[in-house]
Amino acid sequence: MTLVKVMLDLDVYTSVGLRKVLVDLIKQGRYFLVIDLTEVEYLDSTGLGVIVGALKYVRAFEGALALVVPYEPAVKQFRITGLTKVFPIFRSVDPAVEFLGREVLGAHARR
Repeated sequence: MTLVKVMLDLDVYTSVGLRKVLVDLIKQGRYFLVIDLTEVEYLDSTGLGVIVGALKYVRAFEGALALVVPYEPAVKQFRITGLTKVFPIFRSVDPAVEFLGREVLGAHARR
């Protein structure tokens, strides 16, 4: 399981860097990711697209992705877009890590 702590707002300009980091991690075989958005104050549709793309990519390898989104305005953005039905969203890192730990064990059991 890998924790990715995002330290910048995610918009059309900065999302490219996050995409590269996530793709590189997945290519290294890291299929279980927690993306910590605690420090992100602004997230546009490009940023959301990068996160959705990462989810599709890890799922292709039977992986999983969880988000840490502690602030209600940001959670609301995920709710409005319907993404709360797609992503497990947690208010802090520890429960997200615990969730993905169970996912890792489940993936090993399926093999």
